[in-house]
Amino acid sequence: GDLLPADGVLIQGNDLKIDESALTGESDHVRKSPDKDPLLLSGTHVMEGSGRMVVTAVGVNSQSGIIFTLLGAAGDDEDDKRDRKG
Repeated sequence: GDLLPADGVLIQGNDLKIDESALTGESDHVRKSPDKDPLLLSGTHVMEGSGRMVVTAVGVNSQSGIIFTLLGAAGDDEDDKRDRKG
């Protein structure tokens, strides 16, 4: 159940299965390998196995960071509209 803190590319893996439900809503665990589907995303959880990855993005530049930024921006727009009306 380790949380991935950054986006990256899997370079070595041993029966790695990831829970991507936080980003995709899909409840099935996704098998990852360096040859097939090597992308690992922040905010997902390692459910089985182990691996090594090269980090490609962290913080607001990661996939989950981009989503949180967009959600925050949408919320700010709504607050601004309410403030102008009030």
